[in-house]
Amino acid sequence: MLACIKRVMSDFANRYEAFRRRDPALDGVVFVAVRTTGVYCRPVCRARTPLARNVCFYPSAAAAERAGYRPCLRCRPETAPFCPAWKGTRTTVERALSLIEAGALDQGGVEALAGRLGIGTRHLSRLFAAHLDASPAQVAQSLRVQRAKRLLDDTDLPVTDIARSAGFSSSRRMSAAFVNLYGRPPSAFRGHSSSRKGNPWLRPTAP
Repeated sequence: MLACIKRVMSDFANRYEAFRRRDPALDGVVFVAVRTTGVYCRPVCRARTPLARNVCFYPSAAAAERAGYRPCLRCRPETAPFCPAWKGTRTTVERALSLIEAGALDQGGVEALAGRLGIGTRHLSRLFAAHLDASPAQVAQSLRVQRAKRLLDDTDLPVTDIARSAGFSSSRRMSAAFVNLYGRPPSAFRGHSSSRKGNPWLRPTAP
């Protein structure tokens, strides 16, 4: 993750300019949140560029969601290519991310994950706060929602099967996570991203 973050521009002005150009080098490295809409996007989103004063950047989708932003329904941040940190290289944070992506926190807790990494739970939480601005549990929840949304978009599987495949303990917990993040249930996302029209910066509203 550190190698990815080092590629991000060192100050807000340069980062915003790269976002304005839709620089693909930032895709999966930072996420762009817009204060006036409550939505966060991939930096390559084709929506109209918001004013700089309304923009803030986050190092992970989980961090943007933790701050109260909802994913854009046009650019689908859950489909952003992860930087190499998520592919399992050797640092502690990278190893933890690889294990979480593989479902380590779907079946066990943060304490067990930290044990697999050979460190304490508090130290693991500090590392995640420093590098991702989110906790291991928040990253895991973000990944579950992302998996579920892809399955809702791309398959006709029943919601109960999607919940299990995405790592939720029940469809009820998945529904609660979607309502908390998007303001609507999982069923509202059947083919939703391909059919949505209008301004993608607008905050999703409940049906």
